[in-house]
Amino acid sequence: MTALEFAVQDVAGALGARRVGADRVELCAGLGSTGGLTPSIGTVEAVVGTGIPVHVLIRCRAGGFVYADAAELAVMNADARAAVSAGAAGLVLGALTPDHRVDAEGLRRILDGLDVDDIELTFHRGIDQIRDREAALDTLIAGGLTRVLTSGGAATCAEGLDELAAMVEHAAGRIQIMAGGGIALGDLAALQRAGVDAIHLSARRVVADDGGPGGGGESGHEQLDEDLAAAVATRLFAADRPPFPGRRAP
Repeated sequence: MTALEFAVQDVAGALGARRVGADRVELCAGLGSTGGLTPSIGTVEAVVGTGIPVHVLIRCRAGGFVYADAAELAVMNADARAAVSAGAAGLVLGALTPDHRVDAEGLRRILDGLDVDDIELTFHRGIDQIRDREAALDTLIAGGLTRVLTSGGAATCAEGLDELAAMVEHAAGRIQIMAGGGIALGDLAALQRAGVDAIHLSARRVVADDGGPGGGGESGHEQLDEDLAAAVATRLFAADRPPFPGRRAP
């Protein structure tokens, strides 16, 4: 059975994801402009309060995933601790060495002091910058991670389909493979046939909202497009789940 995760940035998105029957949400901030950063602790607490399992992105800045600065790792450790204390069911994180391998020591420092047996851990799309993803999977399995989020190293999951299938085969149930990156409705069946454990997408739309002069930022904000999310859920779950009471028809 393929799980469904939406990347959301607010309470409204979490409630929409819950209504369409998603299994969990990845909570982040600045998704469209940065690819996602750690949300505020107030947002974490409010989204946890919606009742859907919340996995919080731990990423202190935009850009790459090589964290040579000890202060950056310390910030992410503090954010990880705060998110778990606020009720997060999981954390989404990643760190790479300068030669683009899994930075196991960096991950250890981000998770220092946390009881990771009580939460799920997802290694994010930093894995798509790693050339030897099979070796990376072995490292993450040894480190006790729950899953990886990946497009198979390609710009979109459709382009990375063969690599995703190869990762599923190599994982052999030891770690979950969650497909994410440029997924369209028409991609879902092929991804399920490839054997991925979960589907991840943002399904977002931009709501026009003029910030005005003086640093208001972009002229709008992003929200989950619940109609699109419902269409994804309906198609994904058609074969392997009973109807969800809150799910709307696409």
